[in-house]
Amino acid sequence: MAKLTFKTDLCKGCGLCVNACPKGVLEIARDKINLKGYSPVVARDMDKCIGCAFCATMCPDCIITVEK
Repeated sequence: MAKLTFKTDLCKGCGLCVNACPKGVLEIARDKINLKGYSPVVARDMDKCIGCAFCATMCPDCIITVEK
């Protein structure tokens, strides 16, 4: 199983990673706000993650780390 790590304080909630995920693991948090005032990305269901790293590749701010 893959492990995702997010630097949530740097996330601007653009959603590119959410759209890139083929398994629908990620979503923009509706109940959280980071230090910059944005709603960051969160992992909804880590059991579905296949570790493809499409999310990390799409992130313009490099806030996602994928470990297998």
